[in-house]
Amino acid sequence: MTPYRENWLFAGSAGGGKAAAIAFTLIETAKLNGIDPQAWLTYALGRIAEHKITRIDERMPRRYAAAAE
Repeated sequence: MTPYRENWLFAGSAGGGKAAAIAFTLIETAKLNGIDPQAWLTYALGRIAEHKITRIDERMPRRYAAAAE
């Protein structure tokens, strides 16, 4: 294993580890849906402030992929 792949082992704190796990999950979910993670994150995070929390499912990668087709 290359050294850069082990960087996730050093999150700095429990909160940092949790944040990293969330980020990795979002990125891998986007990949599994066949979309570019950076494009989807830019789209979702750019609109999250004006979006209701009860409708967060509308911003998930599978919805983004369906809208892009």
